[in-house]
Amino acid sequence: MPEGVSMARAIWNGAVLAASDACRIVEGNHYFPPESVRREYLRESHNRTKCAWKGTAHYYDVVVNDAVNPDAAWYYPEPMAAARHIKDYIAFWHGVTIEP
Repeated sequence: MPEGVSMARAIWNGAVLAASDACRIVEGNHYFPPESVRREYLRESHNRTKCAWKGTAHYYDVVVNDAVNPDAAWYYPEPMAAARHIKDYIAFWHGVTIEP
């Protein structure tokens, strides 16, 4: 079940990575709609992790100028049923600031 919807911006190294008034909040993380994310700052990572109720998370490195923040963004391309509302939505961590 969705925990909430919120306005937020994701910022790292001076760049706005994403901004949306339709973020979905799950377990305290803001998941940004795919179309709200500036993909020029994302580089596919080979890292994968499993969540018992969301499924397999895929990761992106965040790249701004010459700085790289490894695995600082993640998403669920094929989430389990309980998490289908965040399919392809992107969340951030590892020093990425989420501002209202």
